[in-house]
Parts: sequence; structure tokens; C-alpha cells
Amino acid sequence: MKIELKDIINEESICLKDLLNLLEKQHEYILKDEVFKLEAIVEHIENCNKTIAKAEVKRRAVTKGRAMSEIIKELNDEELEDSYRDIKGFVESLVLQKDFNESLLKQKIGYTTKMLNIINPKRQNTTYNSLGRVGK
Repeated sequence: MKIELKDIINEESICLKDLLNLLEKQHEYILKDEVFKLEAIVEHIENCNKTIAKAEVKRRAVTKGRAMSEIIKELNDEELEDSYRDIKGFVESLVLQKDFNESLLKQKIGYTTKMLNIINPKRQNTTYNSLGRVGK
């Protein structure tokens, strides 16, 4: 179990590094307004997520649903503990990068929407209601 768990954690670690690199590329594309490259990288991110999910399923099958911290204490292996700590660090970095990219995209979409509203304001038909007042 120990060797199999090490292999799975190393596989997850590699996939998480790849995902972090992809999110950093996505960040660059957002800043440079490279829309087509942004669209193309989405598929790579999805494939990376699928690979991580498969590794996670393998890990859960090996650990039989038990908590990793519990298993690491039980096995008392420093290499396994370091690998697991690295994975936790990658996950935190991934969450931060994802949130940052998401906020940048929201800002850019908000800015674009405002600019479109300035260029082409909404023109609503003015009609009169039953009291003779202008309705919207």
C-alpha cells in the first residue's frame, strides 16, 4: 500500500504542477487580452482536471476513504509526508491563482459591458400607461 500510495501521490503532484502552469499561462493571456489563446487553453485545463480526478479516485480506492493525515501518521514515512505536504501547497496555490484569474475576468467583462453601454445605450420604447404617464 505504501509504494502504491507514493506513486499515486507523485502522479497527483505532477498533474497539479501542470495545472498550476496552465493557470499561470491563462493569467498571462488574460492580461494580454489574447482571447483565442484563452479559449484554447480551456481544453488543456479540463484534460488536466480529468487526470487529477482519476488519480484522486485511485488514491481513495487505495486508502478506502480514510483520511490521508491518519494514514500518513500510521505509515510513519517522511517521504510520503513531504509529498502530501507539497500537494496541499499546490492545491492552495491553485485556488489562489484560479480566484485571481476569475476576478480579472470579471473585471474585464464589467469594463467591456460598461463600454458597450456607453457606445450603444439601451433605448427603451416610451409608452403611455392608462393614466397618461410615460411608462417604461
